[in-house]
Amino acid sequence: MTKFSYLFLLSLFIISCKNDSTGDTEILEIEEPKIIQEFGFSLNDFNVTRDTIQSGETFGFLMDKQGVSPAQVFSIVNKVKDTIDVARLRAGRPYTVLKSKDTTNTAQVFIYQPTRIDYVVIHLSDSIHSYSGKLPISTKRRVASGVITSSLSQSMVDEGLSQMLVHELSSVYQWTVDFFKLQKGDNFKIIYNENYINDTIYAGIENVEVTLLNHYGKPYYGFRFMTDSVQGVSDYYDEKANTLRNFFLKAPLNYSRISSRFSPSRLHPVTKQRRPHLGTDYAAPHGTPIVSTANGVVERSGYTGGNGNYVKIKHNNTYSTQYLHMSKRAVKKGERVKQGDVIGYVGSTGLATGPHVCYRFWYNGKQVDPYAIKLPAAEPIKEEFKDAYFKFIQPLKAEIDAIPEKTISI
Repeated sequence: MTKFSYLFLLSLFIISCKNDSTGDTEILEIEEPKIIQEFGFSLNDFNVTRDTIQSGETFGFLMDKQGVSPAQVFSIVNKVKDTIDVARLRAGRPYTVLKSKDTTNTAQVFIYQPTRIDYVVIHLSDSIHSYSGKLPISTKRRVASGVITSSLSQSMVDEGLSQMLVHELSSVYQWTVDFFKLQKGDNFKIIYNENYINDTIYAGIENVEVTLLNHYGKPYYGFRFMTDSVQGVSDYYDEKANTLRNFFLKAPLNYSRISSRFSPSRLHPVTKQRRPHLGTDYAAPHGTPIVSTANGVVERSGYTGGNGNYVKIKHNNTYSTQYLHMSKRAVKKGERVKQGDVIGYVGSTGLATGPHVCYRFWYNGKQVDPYAIKLPAAEPIKEEFKDAYFKFIQPLKAEIDAIPEKTISI
């Protein structure tokens, strides 16, 4: 009876191993481990340690944690100094250590990432050497649109767009559009490219290809066009090949508000006396960078009881600008500055009730309202590039025009 039961169970086992439809024996497949490639290494071949440099940690300290002797550290530092100064490792930056998979668990490679994209590899073995590399970057093309309800930056954030893109769009129009005069119902459309590390980690804006801002019913196009492929020089132009760049920026700082405009008669908030206000006040958080609105030479950099810390810049024999109430000045008399260079930081020094910069503008030696006069433009696109330019922008204009405009629901 026992022998019969054994044979019966064996036959059941054989039948269960047959495929119902074909009669083939079922074969179990063993999944191969996923190969992880990073920094030019197959990480599967190592014991991997990842960490972030903490404040006060030195290269020697990090190596000591990995069992590398001080004598080895001294040799490493001298052999890799042409690639990396290990004394300048920054707190908060990630690093990776690759160790052997044998019983010694010896540190073989140290990888430091000074930026999100760049990395430096240091081989710690007998053949000590180092080299730099970049993580693989992919670019993804994006389309976005929105409508102004309060400010451009807030409207873009409401659409889920990054602060980096806010800055890029502001940079395109900083010479031609007064962002303090945008009205509710103005709208924008934009086609741009974003960078991603390993196709997944966001790494910033590559560029804005084309943008359209409808302001007071007028369309403001901005097409990015390269005029020098050798030097990589590009700029933004409108649909008629006019440059969007002016001799002067519209304002000396971004993301602020006008708290007081140029006026022949204003009640001063400190002295309580009615007198002319020959400048434009931009309220902004303490420490906000203040930039020169045009190229020039620093004519004055000092302090007075009324102006507080201030800087005055001569741009040419016709134009000068002045920036008052700084918390700190960043330039000295006689220095040459370029448009957009930081010359100081917002404060409330002198006769000021709160953090702001008072921006003053001279035209032929007389203080004027820069928003009430026609300012010179930069050089237009060269004639030799115009045919290529119009051919280049034709499909981009059609593409951005086809994006539906967003409007405010009434």
